[in-house]
Amino acid sequence: MKTLLLSRILKNFLFAFILLLATIRSLADDPKTLEIGASAPDFSLPGVDGKTYSLKSFANAKILTIIFTCNHCPTAQAYEDRMKALVTDYKNKGVAVVAVSPNYPQAVSLDEMGYTDLGDSFEEMKIRAKDKGYNFPYLFDGETEIMSKAYGPMATPHVFVFDQQRKLRYTGRLDAAEKPGSANAEDTRSALDALLAGKPVAVAKTKTFGCSIKWQEKSDWAKKAPLVWAKEPVDLMVIEEADLKALLKNDTDKVRLVNVWATWCGPCVVEMPEFINMNRMYRNREFEFITISADKPDKKDKALAILKKMQASNKNYIWHSEDTYKLIEAIDPQWQGALPYTLLIEPGGKVAYRTQGSIVPLEMKKMIVSKIGRYY
Repeated sequence: MKTLLLSRILKNFLFAFILLLATIRSLADDPKTLEIGASAPDFSLPGVDGKTYSLKSFANAKILTIIFTCNHCPTAQAYEDRMKALVTDYKNKGVAVVAVSPNYPQAVSLDEMGYTDLGDSFEEMKIRAKDKGYNFPYLFDGETEIMSKAYGPMATPHVFVFDQQRKLRYTGRLDAAEKPGSANAEDTRSALDALLAGKPVAVAKTKTFGCSIKWQEKSDWAKKAPLVWAKEPVDLMVIEEADLKALLKNDTDKVRLVNVWATWCGPCVVEMPEFINMNRMYRNREFEFITISADKPDKKDKALAILKKMQASNKNYIWHSEDTYKLIEAIDPQWQGALPYTLLIEPGGKVAYRTQGSIVPLEMKKMIVSKIGRYY
């Protein structure tokens, strides 16, 4: 009995020790944030404007402000306009502002993209910069993350302000209020104003709040997520006219994306993975994706087989009868009958978007985000 008890104690101790080592290793693996007074590490990174940037690119600036940010993070998006205003207000004072995306794009899982229409790839950065009219260089460090590891940002966004000798004088947040319109980058502005006046920065370091940096070596969840999704059940239920009309009335607090498709419709099947990805992106928010098969009832098994292959774990329905024209009228009197057909329905039943034919995925995601919001 004593031997068994001792064995259990040793096992518990060993387990706790392994957990402790894993925690210590995880913390040790996190890049250390640059210390106040440290010199700015040099870099060579591509910008969305086609240029390559280094410290030398900003040699004429009295002050260099580097902001680590990204496309997908709601907090980062909430600060975009404040970053633009910072450039406008300080560009004639000798202050250069540059944004850097530190994230390894493949480390961002779809279910982390519930507040965005874009991921963190270099090509998507170009789209975001154009959409928002960035007035500052936007650099990509997601391929190697060498610069990001040298600077050690904790979250996006994270600000680093360097003086004329490129010594770090401020690091931390832009300001203490995430909600757009509630602040104006006061912490960063205070640091800039002090340096421009030749004074020390009163508060040289603040904490940052935002999305964690997506380091390449910590992308396990993004790799495991597809295995989890593959295990989710896929069902196909028969729907009649009354239930369909109730569904389209949308007496919920969710935005509903409804796609009418069929197994024999090539474009329908081709674009279905795009809808599945959107569902994985937005389903944890006020959003719901629903498919309605226009196949005849006796093709239910075939439709279900395709949905299972697509891993469509959202709500799926098939029209209850062979009368396709009743389906057309029940779905939308404006629908001319061609497949695929897609509706975006707001709570209360207002159709925010309708299209006959294949969707443009980016346009659809932008529309969804415009309805459910980009910020917390």
